[in-house]
Amino acid sequence: MDIATLLGLIIGFGAVIGGQVLEGGHISALIQPTAALIVAGGTSGATLVSFPMKTVLNALRDAKTTLFFTEYDPETTIRLIARLAETARREGLLVLEAERKIIKDRFINKALTLLVDGAEEKRFVEFMEIELNTFEEEGKASAEVFEAAGGFAPTIGIIGAVLGLIHVMSNLSDTASLGAGIAVAFVATIYGLMTANIICIPISTKLKKRMKEQLLVKEIAFQGLLSVQQGENPRLIVEKLHGYRRQMLANE
Repeated sequence: MDIATLLGLIIGFGAVIGGQVLEGGHISALIQPTAALIVAGGTSGATLVSFPMKTVLNALRDAKTTLFFTEYDPETTIRLIARLAETARREGLLVLEAERKIIKDRFINKALTLLVDGAEEKRFVEFMEIELNTFEEEGKASAEVFEAAGGFAPTIGIIGAVLGLIHVMSNLSDTASLGAGIAVAFVATIYGLMTANIICIPISTKLKKRMKEQLLVKEIAFQGLLSVQQGENPRLIVEKLHGYRRQMLANE
């Protein structure tokens, strides 16, 4: 579990609720089902209009990685590539078929399949670059869904506030409840801003970060296995991958 995400949500919502209490307000004043319905429904609707259903569902699936995720360690991948390089150097590329059957990583598995099948270097590079580009585009699309939702939510919150004010203005005869009615109307604005700035935009940012971490590992695997196909010395491959990792991190 990503403690930073959990802690961030707790602190974010806690600060808003704590501020309300410190100002002498009641927590119950922030609980407005109608406002929640308007913001949640309006934001969801606008997001669905903006993106295909498949993209939205993929984004919701990927959002789980902000809390629950598998750590992608470049060093682990480098060690794996080193072992594969040693094996291929001693016994040839065909022996990597046995390794392919036990490696669960889809990207590395596909690369090994191409190596074992004797794909030419040009074809190997072409196929693996397609895999990398596809992964990157899918990751960006998921982040863009939440980024867009973060843009819609505050505006939908304002719509909710306006609807509340319309209701208040239509009951001006009841002057005793005007203040309370206006306060309730602006809860929708708070919901919209909180949805955008504590949930949607941070999720988008973390998805981009996760995608970059995974992309780095895949790039390392790609460059390493390309070197294996070219028959390079395993020790030189490891040195090159360490340098490649440092270069990628420096460019972020």
